[in-house]
Amino acid sequence: MIASRGVHRGLLTYQTVLAQPGRIALTALNAIGATIYVARASNAWAISQERAAGIYSVTGEPFVWFLAIGPIVAIFIVVNLGWGALILARRHWASGRLWLMAAMIWLVAIWIDFAHH
Repeated sequence: MIASRGVHRGLLTYQTVLAQPGRIALTALNAIGATIYVARASNAWAISQERAAGIYSVTGEPFVWFLAIGPIVAIFIVVNLGWGALILARRHWASGRLWLMAAMIWLVAIWIDFAHH
């Protein structure tokens, strides 16, 4: 029997990942991940003094950028796809709102990163 806050088995109640603390923790984890993404991606940002002097060096920047952010993005893609699959499978639409908020957090982080290239 599935209740709105957990799974009941006999006298014990087991909280699911989609319970309120789990949803907030996943959203906070995404905010931390996005912050780490921006911090690691900043190593490949253009230096404003070089841009002002007309120097546009892009030789190895894409590789440095991808090596810095690749593992972080891969981990959070897996986490968020799993979270989204749980939301769809259990039809827990309240978690969907926080999942969409996490997506917005990542879009802002990507926008910040791309604005500095």
